[in-house]
This record gives sequence, C-alpha cells and structure tokens, in this order.
Amino acid sequence: MTSTPPVAKQVASTRVHHGDTVADEYAWLAEKENPDTIAYLEAENAYTETATTHLADLRERIFNEIKDRTQETDLSVPVLHKGWWHYSRTVEGQQYGIHCRSKAEGDVPPQTESGAPLPGEEILLDGNAVAAGHDFFALGTFDVSPDGRLLAYSTDFAGNERFTLRVKDLSTGGDLDDEVPDTSYGSAWSLDGSTLYYLTVDDAWRPHKVWRHRIGSAASADTVIFEEPDERFWVGLGATRSERFVLIEAASKLTSEALAIDAADPDSLPRVIRPRKPGVEYSVEHQYTEGADRFLVVHNDPDFGGGANFAVSTAPVDRPDDWQIVIPHRDDIRVLDVDAFLDHVVVYLRRDGLSGLRVYRVGVDGAFDAGADIEFAEPLYSVGPGENAEYEAHSYRLGYTSLVTPSTVYDYDLLTGELVLRKQQPVLGGYDPSRYEQHRDWATAEDGTKVPISIVCLKGTPRDGSAPGLLHGYGSYEHSVDPSFVISRLSLVDRGFVFAIAHIRGGGEMGRHWYDDGKMLRKKNTFTDFVACARQVVAAGWTSADRLVAQGGSAGGLLMGAVANLAPDAFAAIHAAVPFVDALNSILDPSLPLTVMEWEEWGDPLHDPEVYAYMKSYSPYENVEAKAYPAILVETSLNDTRVLYHEPAKWVARLRATATGQRELLLKTEMGAGHGGRSGRYDAWRQRAFALAWIVDTVGAPAEPLL
Repeated sequence: MTSTPPVAKQVASTRVHHGDTVADEYAWLAEKENPDTIAYLEAENAYTETATTHLADLRERIFNEIKDRTQETDLSVPVLHKGWWHYSRTVEGQQYGIHCRSKAEGDVPPQTESGAPLPGEEILLDGNAVAAGHDFFALGTFDVSPDGRLLAYSTDFAGNERFTLRVKDLSTGGDLDDEVPDTSYGSAWSLDGSTLYYLTVDDAWRPHKVWRHRIGSAASADTVIFEEPDERFWVGLGATRSERFVLIEAASKLTSEALAIDAADPDSLPRVIRPRKPGVEYSVEHQYTEGADRFLVVHNDPDFGGGANFAVSTAPVDRPDDWQIVIPHRDDIRVLDVDAFLDHVVVYLRRDGLSGLRVYRVGVDGAFDAGADIEFAEPLYSVGPGENAEYEAHSYRLGYTSLVTPSTVYDYDLLTGELVLRKQQPVLGGYDPSRYEQHRDWATAEDGTKVPISIVCLKGTPRDGSAPGLLHGYGSYEHSVDPSFVISRLSLVDRGFVFAIAHIRGGGEMGRHWYDDGKMLRKKNTFTDFVACARQVVAAGWTSADRLVAQGGSAGGLLMGAVANLAPDAFAAIHAAVPFVDALNSILDPSLPLTVMEWEEWGDPLHDPEVYAYMKSYSPYENVEAKAYPAILVETSLNDTRVLYHEPAKWVARLRATATGQRELLLKTEMGAGHGGRSGRYDAWRQRAFALAWIVDTVGAPAEPLL
C-alpha cells in the first residue's frame, strides 16, 4: 500500500465531432482487459485504503451501529395468493434472503415480529444456498407459476446483469433440466404453467426480445414472439394481476406501446393494444367485473383526454384501441400507475410534491365512484403500492415511510376505510422518533423556480450554521427521491448532521413538468437547482458551506461532478457513487450499453451540434479545471453495465492531474460487483460504513453519536 496518490499515464487520444477536436488522454482506461487498467484501479484502491486507515475503528463502529439497529432475523409481512402465504425472511449471520410460502388459514396475515418461520413453511429459494461459493449474487426474476407447481428464477454471479434462467419443481425441490443463459429481468407464465416467457438483451444490453419457452424443452427450441428493432426502445414483460394476460411493453423515454398475450392460450401471439405514436406514453392493466372485461390505460395522449400529467381510460378487451376517459388529466396531479381488482381500482399519484393513493370503488357495471384519498398525518412522507397478489382482495396492501417513521406496511380496508397496521420495520436500540424533527424548506433557483428541500435532524439542532450537513440529490429520469427512513442514516443524524434531500428538476417530485424542465437542453436546471438548495440550507442556518457534504449516485453522480465544477465553494466534500461523469463521451458512442436509449433523456450529441455543445458545457469530465475542489470520494464497480467503471476512473485521473489545492481525492473500485455495489447485506453495510466514516471524518463531525 502507498501514501502517494497514483498518477495515471496520459496517452494521446483525440475525438472530432461537429468540427470540435477534443483530447482524451485517459481513454485507454476503457480497456477493461488491459493489465495497465487493472493495475491503475488496484493502485487507487491501495491508496484509498492507506488514506483511510485511520478510519478503521470508526468504520467498524458505524458498521456495528447499522447491524445492531437491524433485526437480523426477520420476516416480511406475508402476502396471500391462492391459499398460500408468500414471504421472505432473513437469518442472523446470513447475507441473503430466504423466499418461502406456507399454507394459509383465513386471510389475516400471521404475526411476524419474531422473524420465526411460519408453520408448515416451504422454502422456495434460499439465496444463501444459491450464492454459496460466489462473491456476488443477485436475482433477476422470481416467478411462481399460476398453479403453484413451478418456480422460475434467474441468477447473476458477476454483477453484470446477465442472468441464467432456471425452473424449479416445487414438489421435489429440484431444478428441471430447463436452463437459459444470458437472460434479462422479467418473466411471465401461461395460465396452465406449461409455458414461460422471458427476455434477452442485445449487444448494447438493451432488453429487446421476448421468447416463449415450453417447460421440458431445450432452450435451443425456444421461439422469439416479439423483437424490438428500434434501439431507442427497451422491452418489459409481466403478467396482469388477473393472470389472464401476459403484457409486453416497448418504451423509449418519450413513446411506448403495449401488447397483450392471452395467458390461457400459450400458442397465441402478442396483440397490440394501440400502435405507438411519437410522444405518447401509455401503460396497461386488466380488469374484469360482472359487467366489464377491459383494459385500464394510463396515458398522456391528448387525443383521448390525456395530458402531461397523464389520465386513465378504459378500453374493451375486444377493442383495445377504443379508449374512454374515466379519470381526467389534471394539472395538479401526476398519475403514476393504476392497480386493478375485481371491485376497486387504486391510483398511485403525486400531488404537492408528495406521493399518494386514491381508491375508487367499481360497480358491477364497471362504473367508478368519486374516489377517496388514503390520508396520513405527517407533513412529509412517502407512500406507494405494496404487494397485492389477490385479484379479488377486499383490502389493499401499501407501504408507508417518512424521514422519521420506519418502513411500515398497512392494509387498507376497502369497506371501512381503516388503515390496519401489519408491521413496522423494527429499529433496535431504543429508536425514538420523537427525538428527531423533519422540515420542508424551499430554495429559489436562478430562474425564480421554488425548489423543495426535505430535512431531518435531531430535535433542537441549532440553526446557527454549526451543524454538519449532507445534501442528497438525483434529478434525472423523472425519478423522485421521496422522504423515507434509512437505518444507516441514523449514524449521521445521531452525530448531529442535518440530512437534506434536494428535490431538483429532472426528477418527478412536482409532476411531469418538473422532469421536462431538467432534461435535454434544460439539463443545467438540475445542477443550478442543487446549488441553490445548498445555498439555502446554509442561508437558513442548517449548516455551513465548510461543513456541507454533497451526495449522489449514478445520474446523481453526474450531478455531483457538475456541481463540483460549477460551485466548488458550496461544499466541503462530495461523495459520488457510480457517477455518470463522462456523459458526453458515453452518449456519443452508440456501441456502449444503453446509449441510444438515452438520447431522449440527454439529447443526441452525435447528430445534433447544439446538443453536443450543450452537453460539453456541463459534462464533468470535460470541465475539470485548475482550481481547488472539495474533498471527493468516488465509488464504482468493475462490472457495472449501467455506468461503466472507466467514467469515474477517467474523471479521478483528470482531477488528480488538473485540480489545485490540498483536499483529498479518493477512488474506490469494487472489483467483483455491479451498479448496486456489493450484494450481501453485511457486505453492503460495510461498504456503506466506509462512505459514512469518510463523511463524518471529512467535515469534523463527532466520532461518537450525540445520543
């Protein structure tokens, strides 16, 4: 190990686009099989280990805090489906979950506080047994056949999201001979369990083919039943809750199309619901009642009453393109999704910067009532659909959390409107939510837009700028970072940190326009919004610039790189996880994984000079300058297929060669993991403790909790 920062060699390399010649002296780091690349990454790991040796005790302390607050032997709230309770459980000392079922008596979920197996338990899949002998393990699909006889599951032991699909006979506990390599996420069964549908990806890791596999046959005999040739579109696959249809979705960032397969007829071919139309997005669910057999369509098509925030229409199964509006578009409510059941429909939505659920009763004739919102008392929270497997259910399972309330599972009684508590995530060690306070603040962006900020801290935290702070952000793909409870976050907040979430444009927190205002040629709003939030939490006295850490991952890592260039004075430190910091080079290269699909998110710099110039003006790697940067910790994974490892590696190399000042710059590469980092829960906690210890130390926060 060494105390000297590694210096990556510089190799002459240039690119020319739209008359612009740009040097890329670290392009060679993209050569994964080059021994010099691996040597450089290992040298950076050695340097990072040496530079953080003094944090070993603090890392161990924080790891133990996370571990000691977690009920290690635990069991999820069982989900009823066809006479079985389905659940997963964890066992102290074991890395992975165990997926199980138990015969049901009645429809009230058994109590699970002890974490003990339910009576008559059948283990469907033990992740620990499957993962034995592997440093990494992830499931791609886990799908029990409608008759309960078979389990389709797929495994990844590298982190590259290429899965091997297998079928398990649940009566014997053994795998069948059926095995399909190189599959993607997602699967669906025919109603009789004779046929399994699955997805594969192209060379750019884009899911693009749906295959039909007959149980008992060789993979070589499988048939492609749908193929998406347009490189902008990815393909998804699943079954309706009614189990009557297998649904295929082909979607780009701006356009989508759904196809349905009759699940009762494995020989049938997909039927298009409505042909794709540029700029129109829609998704489909199936519902049948005594008086209606129809699809529910969430869409933004203005020709059928849709708009930017989406509406809901119905369409008869035999005339799926005949859309009739049932829930009109509203400017103040973003419709996200719809769950259909025999006698009710639940709409998942966003309003006033918060998520919500609205329940509609459906008559035998298929008519909707006026709907009722499920209400919650906290000012800041996150709520969403839970697992609801039974089509004829009389209650609705949902998940709820806030910045101070641990993850909570409720069943909403559809007859009485009562929320029935099923389980709240245990937090050991005497966690008391009354010791904390949560707030909503607002920053004013450069263009006058008000940007919400969610804040949690110890009750009574002084507003004099003395507290350390962490500002988290993402701001892409219409993904909303909603207020939620995280056990590991307590290791910061209990040391006096003010933890804040910047709900910046590019996300979906405030509706579809919030996303549209932070993408393509308006992407810089994402970065300036985040800087405005940083300035606001300082101006309001929550923290000070010399004690504020910025944090983001993936596309949020792009945010970290951009604000490091834009406003390095606003932060003492930056934690960037799997950061998309070489955005321009990646989006210019259509041979890279997922690039063409991303052109509708970022723009197409390969063919559009305006987009090229705009991306070049903010892409972090392109804009590293000879100036003092905050302390930076960068984490990545060698087998990541979403943000390739060489993006952060190149960024760090250029920062080392260019930046001035004496602040710490560290790169840590997981050499056997993917986009999500380490896979086992204890390994993931140690990875998390590594970053948290660095954050605590870098801003001089107490090594011991204040509580």
